[in-house]
Amino acid sequence: MSELQALLNDSLIGTQHVENAAVIDLKGRKVRASTFGFNVPPENALDLIYAFSKNLLQVRRGGLCFKEKHYKCVRADEHSIYLQNPDGGLIAVKTKTFILVATYRVGMYPSVCVEAVEKLGKSNAHMPA
Repeated sequence: MSELQALLNDSLIGTQHVENAAVIDLKGRKVRASTFGFNVPPENALDLIYAFSKNLLQVRRGGLCFKEKHYKCVRADEHSIYLQNPDGGLIAVKTKTFILVATYRVGMYPSVCVEAVEKLGKSNAHMPA
């Protein structure tokens, strides 16, 4: 297990509020690490990068498709996107070098998920390569 995967497991999955998580490298435009069994398709990684860089207003209005599910936008700004659907939620936090994306199930506390992802994103703005 890589250092990055261990960090995702300890800091996010360990909260028991986050279901899955992945780190998307902005420069390389691909997933660098993810929790066990969480496969983020390349097109979804690119959609998240595009959402932050050029499409935030559209995400606020129309939501976002991720892993063949549609999510309605609850909150979005230049650093974070918080989305929900009947099955759970999706949180994405952008720093200068990466996007951290996490999912959670219905019944979990969305605010705890958002706080955990944002905290990890801010404290690890320059994750090791």
